Amino acid sequence: YSVAIGDLNNDNKLDIVVANFDANNIGILLGYGDGTFSTQTTFLTGSSSSPNSVALGDFNNDHYLDIVIALFGYSYIGVVLGLGNGTFSEQVLYSTGSRATPSSVSIGDFNNDDRLDIVAAISFYWTNGIGIFLGDGSGSFAIIELFVTGFGSSPYWTTIG
Repeated sequence: YSVAIGDLNNDNKLDIVVANFDANNIGILLGYGDGTFSTQTTFLTGSSSSPNSVALGDFNNDHYLDIVIALFGYSYIGVVLGLGNGTFSEQVLYSTGSRATPSSVSIGDFNNDDRLDIVAAISFYWTNGIGIFLGDGSGSFAIIELFVTGFGSSPYWTTIG
């Protein structure tokens, strides 16, 4: 249900990342710089993971774009680190909590340490909220900090700016 755009293979041409909810994968379409794109290459996110949202940022300061994925079918977000050529590392999962379903993710520096962090809109079994994963600058993230928004609040999409 989501698309992110950035240069994934360092050729100075925009590429597209797609969250393929029903296919349980993300798709990468490399740009040719003339408004056309390669055939989609897919990366599995896990059986019944239902990726709902993707966002791009350089989480490990290697100047390559990385991807964070809201795995709506799991209680996790997934992070894959870019290798600079349009391919990615193995997915690392970060828990959003028991019965806590992430619907969307965005990236920003929430604690002013010059390291990218992740925010996720989360639906809980009993209530809803926002989760913050603080980045350490190496591509890893601290355990989620939950901010409850209250019963019936239903945050679904995140944006920064």
